[in-house]
Amino acid sequence: MSTPHDVQHVWTADGLRLAVYTHGDPAAPTVLCVHGYPDNASVWDAVAERLADRYHVVTYDVRGAGASTAPRERSGYRMERLADDVVRVADAVSPDRPVHLLAHDWGSLQSWHAVTDERLASRFASYTSISGPCLDHVAHWIRSGLRAGNPGRLLSQSAHSTYIGFFHLPVLPELSWLTGIGGLVLGAAERVGESGRPRVRARRAMRDFLNGLDLYRANMRDHLRSPGRRRTSVPVQVLAPTREAFMPDGAQTAAAEWVPDFRFHRLNGGHWAPRTRPDVVALRVGELIEEVESGRAPATRATPRPRRFAGQLAVVTGAGGGIGRATAFELAEQGARIIAVDINEETAARTAELASLLGPGAASYRLDVADGAAMDRFAKWVRSEHGVPDIVVNNAGIGIGGSFIGTTPADWERAIDVNLWGVIHGCRAFAPMMVENGGGGRIVNTASAAAYLPSRAYPAYATTKAAVLMLSRCLRGELADHDILVTAVCPGVINTGIIAATHFAGTDDCAATAARERLARLYRMRGYTPEQAARRIVNAVDRGPELLPITSEAHGGLLLSRLAPGVLRAAARKAPPIE
Repeated sequence: MSTPHDVQHVWTADGLRLAVYTHGDPAAPTVLCVHGYPDNASVWDAVAERLADRYHVVTYDVRGAGASTAPRERSGYRMERLADDVVRVADAVSPDRPVHLLAHDWGSLQSWHAVTDERLASRFASYTSISGPCLDHVAHWIRSGLRAGNPGRLLSQSAHSTYIGFFHLPVLPELSWLTGIGGLVLGAAERVGESGRPRVRARRAMRDFLNGLDLYRANMRDHLRSPGRRRTSVPVQVLAPTREAFMPDGAQTAAAEWVPDFRFHRLNGGHWAPRTRPDVVALRVGELIEEVESGRAPATRATPRPRRFAGQLAVVTGAGGGIGRATAFELAEQGARIIAVDINEETAARTAELASLLGPGAASYRLDVADGAAMDRFAKWVRSEHGVPDIVVNNAGIGIGGSFIGTTPADWERAIDVNLWGVIHGCRAFAPMMVENGGGGRIVNTASAAAYLPSRAYPAYATTKAAVLMLSRCLRGELADHDILVTAVCPGVINTGIIAATHFAGTDDCAATAARERLARLYRMRGYTPEQAARRIVNAVDRGPELLPITSEAHGGLLLSRLAPGVLRAAARKAPPIE
């Protein structure tokens, strides 16, 4: 554990003494850590140990916790007092330079209050929040849902926060801590999301439990009943544990509406991430600090709606057109940075250029996904230049039609190389780094409704797509413990450019041209656009379903494959061959 090389005291405006602990070189950028309830500064020990070799890390016991003194009246726990304490500590440990704020739980609530106060915001270079939203943002988020006739937000937050009502009761909360019953409940909550990981034991005193109850009693009602409009220009990232027991994702992303420079990252684990996932917390904090200190932070851009993937990095292959390009645009509009990949360098660059107009930024890369060594080089470049992706969309593919007998070994090899090996290469290149990064993530592999709809007209294509579907299902099981969800997309008939580029094996040029024209006419008549498909795909990324059929025929075919596979086999026998 990190041992502070200096302990000092900072006095608050109302005469309380805050115990402040410092780690690392005072000349380095300062990271100021604010703990939550019922913790004290020791919750940050493991994180401080990992950051102190690069930064000046400062932790402190908030008023009433640890070695800090407690106010006599409940009003001493008001949010304004807490936010002022944050600034007083920042002024004491880094008087000439803004600090990088890192906060958890109730520490996040009071830190939000500080960074959204225009009088105080200049003291902060960046802000990383873990499991703690701005109370005012949450109140506006719930109210907007109710105005839209959707009580789900209120119900979701209430289900996660039943303990808050209990903490407002007289006497009973104190008795629960004093009798040990509350400790047993807390211990169970702390074990959520910690399976298989070594635990750093919490060091708490009874005063941490008892005094901190007034945090809830002094603040909750006023801020939820009469929320302010709290904005900030400080770069903010929210780390949301995937097994968070007390806070739904929506409440934490609600801040995107109020913070132009906003990032949202999942973190594989439970609520007490500073103790259970210190490596991941330190990594994310370090990435943001380096971005801000180097001046690489993107220019802030106001958006008319919250962005679900703000600050996340998405790699999309086959992004030069069709579903790939539309998915890149949709992700960019939702706040993701895009790496647009295609074998055609010009179309990839055009996708990146347009995506950068919709979102925080984009880059392009020319790549043949069938080349495993090239994919490995690309993945190393992404990690070095842009970081570990949060979302990987393995979309690149080719069409191939024709009978099995007419399909040559070379045709099979090309179909397998692109449609199957391209997905395998993408998963092999990015899944290990996503696991190592510990932030969870999403892998989306484009299969096809042909994966479960047999046909004599496209056996090579259907075989490769069926393999992608099974690969995705297997990989989903393997990566589930790391909170990396794998989805196989089965689009159906989407009006893209794939037909024009489809190779028809075993046919002459005239027959192939006629087949393309017939299929292109069918796809145009169906009229389902890549943009519609992309919206479905991106809307599903958060949920991470195992299988995502897009069109009605894809849904219908899936249902028949499960309930009446004989009907599909009969249809496959009767379908006319391509001649």
